[in-house]
Amino acid sequence: MRLVSAPVPPPPAVPTADLGAERAEMLRARVERWWPDLHGALSALYGAERADRTGAELVGLAARAFARRPDRLHRRDLDRMLRPDWLQEPAMVGYAAYTERFAEDLHGVGQRLDYLEELGVTYLHLMPLLRPRDGDNDGGYAVADYRQVRPDLGTMADLTALADSLHERGMSLVLDLVLNHVAREHEWARRAREGTLRYRSYFHIFPDRRLPDAYERTLPEVFPDFAPGNFTWDEDLRGWVWTTFNEWQWDVNWGNPDVLTEYAQIVLDLANRGVDVLRLDAIAFMWKRLGTDCQGQPEVHAITQALRAVTRMACPAVAFKAEAIVAPTKLLAYLGQGEHTGKVSDLAYHNSLMVQVWSMLAARDVRLAAHALGSLPPKPASATWLTYLRCHDDIGWAVMDEDAAAVGVTGPGHRHFLADWYSGDFWGSSARGLVFQFNPDTGDRRTSGTAASLVGLEAAETPEEVDEAAAALRLAHAVVLGWGGIPVLWSGDELGQPNDPAWAEEPGHEDDNRWAHRPRLDWSRAAARHDPSTVAGRVFGDLVALVRARASLPHLHASVETRIGPVDDPGVLVTLRDHPLGRMAGVYNVTPEPRVWPGWRVHELGLADAVDAVTGSPLPWGPDGDVHLPPYAALWLTTPTR
Repeated sequence: MRLVSAPVPPPPAVPTADLGAERAEMLRARVERWWPDLHGALSALYGAERADRTGAELVGLAARAFARRPDRLHRRDLDRMLRPDWLQEPAMVGYAAYTERFAEDLHGVGQRLDYLEELGVTYLHLMPLLRPRDGDNDGGYAVADYRQVRPDLGTMADLTALADSLHERGMSLVLDLVLNHVAREHEWARRAREGTLRYRSYFHIFPDRRLPDAYERTLPEVFPDFAPGNFTWDEDLRGWVWTTFNEWQWDVNWGNPDVLTEYAQIVLDLANRGVDVLRLDAIAFMWKRLGTDCQGQPEVHAITQALRAVTRMACPAVAFKAEAIVAPTKLLAYLGQGEHTGKVSDLAYHNSLMVQVWSMLAARDVRLAAHALGSLPPKPASATWLTYLRCHDDIGWAVMDEDAAAVGVTGPGHRHFLADWYSGDFWGSSARGLVFQFNPDTGDRRTSGTAASLVGLEAAETPEEVDEAAAALRLAHAVVLGWGGIPVLWSGDELGQPNDPAWAEEPGHEDDNRWAHRPRLDWSRAAARHDPSTVAGRVFGDLVALVRARASLPHLHASVETRIGPVDDPGVLVTLRDHPLGRMAGVYNVTPEPRVWPGWRVHELGLADAVDAVTGSPLPWGPDGDVHLPPYAALWLTTPTR
């Protein structure tokens, strides 16, 4: 599929009654600017004739949302139009949490903003809080109503008030928008079960197994343990409905333009509540094509382009983040390539970096990471990586066979090693992760666990073991914060919080061990965050120092590309960022032993006079003319400005 290159018709008339002359002119200018992107995407998806009609509907939605948008958010739009790189600034640091596990409800989150501000957070991602189905709901991702907040968390008014409080502190609010599916209890699904043809067309429904079986030949299973297959028979529908994730999560049919219009309205409503970033959940799965794995089809990017164009018309302060955990070679498409460059998501998860950080720590070897990360093509300069050590999800050991072979190991062998290491089943491992979704056909296993449990802090018994694990965790965070983009911390990791031993005791959690690494934040542990003699104090102090140093480094602006430096020692990773103000190098000893960085390489890179931006210390030169790196050393080197 390619976007249609035919001449774009003029935009439809924009309703501007009662806006005032200045705002009316602003809206018309935005529609004119973004209409070609909208019409081109719609033409590619639905044909030119339907693009005219759907495009006019969407412009009308944007105009009405613009008219309803509060003055304070119009001001935010202006600020971000004048500063379009706001997501890329080094002061951007994220924090992700479930509302109820961080502070009970939305009002409680508002009362904990001092804590987040102390940590340096400027980007708060609250995990799914729109009303899900009752009972089992995939951690909130089975949404029953996009226009209500979970009753136990508060109301839409509470959400708006929290957004205002965050904005007053220079923070941005991030929410999930589930695009691939709705809960079986959602109004659309309910009306489809009642037999309303309009709403049956919102879903993929088949009268028999002929087409489902044909699709299944090339479809993977996302949750083979508890949701095998991709289709579910529904007696009310008298048909098989597409259910990629669970039988009660119905995939919506994006081939129907009415579905796109529905979601555009949801986006605009959330934007007018003060939401700054929408995480587009399960975006890779949205378009279905027989004979493929139905992931990352070209139409996915046209859909995103259409939604983004409508959003830019009404509320340009809002950004999109693609949740696409796909092969590294396919990831850049979600940030815009070719005809979609600069027109789709502003952010995407750097899943490969996360996997390679854990790989380096387990193998105590950087060569695979250096090859895999160094082989990625550069992202668009206007796009931003979201970097992370872990998230709410499990870790899938996405090591490509080609990358493994390039450094002399096998892909299956290394993936099995990582799964064994982080479950504590490999000799010498102090990790305490849990095996998630073992696939007996492929042997693949994914891993659950908090950062502290995976890095060995949970198992540490002696002061020396605590020191080693804390140093390894600091190094891992330094790689993530020093890569560029927006680093996001998962709630509890800033305190070195271990797995929740009672994770299976909550109703609905017993079959999903990912809840082990989603513990409720231990506020008694947080009370010790200023005491460096405690684990919480050490981990929190290390992170605050890194965050403050990061905010002071223009070299970490996300428009600058990170390159992998030469590997002179298999235990030392070097990253390079060349900013107009000078070069920044990240130097990371991923082993528990001292390592040497050759002095001649330091001179070759122009870093002989560099200092560590975190500590202010010069390079640790040895008498032999080489740089001697302590165990788990993590240096952010910059040269003095002349």
